[in-house]
Amino acid sequence: MGSKAAGADPPAPAEFEIARGLPVGRHPLLAVFPGLDRLPLASKLAEDPAERAQLFAETSIEVVDQDMWMYVAPQAMPPFARRRGWKPVITPEHDCVVVGVGHLRESAAMILYLDIFHELRHVVQRRHGANLWEPGVSYVERATEIDAYRLVIEEAQRLGVEASYLREYLKVEWITQAEHLQLLQAVGVPPPAPTRKGARR
Repeated sequence: MGSKAAGADPPAPAEFEIARGLPVGRHPLLAVFPGLDRLPLASKLAEDPAERAQLFAETSIEVVDQDMWMYVAPQAMPPFARRRGWKPVITPEHDCVVVGVGHLRESAAMILYLDIFHELRHVVQRRHGANLWEPGVSYVERATEIDAYRLVIEEAQRLGVEASYLREYLKVEWITQAEHLQLLQAVGVPPPAPTRKGARR
């Protein structure tokens, strides 16, 4: 799950499609992102073709009327959710990625491209037994987050996306500045150049 990056947005791959006008509610993954399974990055989600086909066929998208980005719907209420006032969509029997309607309709294609593959990587991780909300481990130290961010950051770098854009993409609102720098290092994005004291502006 990423934030909206500031400045001019680089283009997503031309083959990446978004059905931006879909109503609030649940939809098949490929109805929201037609042809997503045929993009080159799809082959990196999981090595086994049968597993990938199952992922795209069985995962749904829940478009919600909330001011939010994306997350994988938990299959049971996470222990911390009530304490933080979070009321997630719960899908105990199947995999679902929850997307804010404003994010789907208004965010840049590149942001949505990176976000959906990030979340699908989480779905694959969970199918392999990972705990996406590992207790006692900070967001920027979770192996699942580092893995999912590395997948999409390496793809963005392959597409020629500038480091400044990726730094903004990784500046999610629930982490501190120090954690942001830690995340940059973990996923291979160079930190911003230090500002010299007394430098002319």
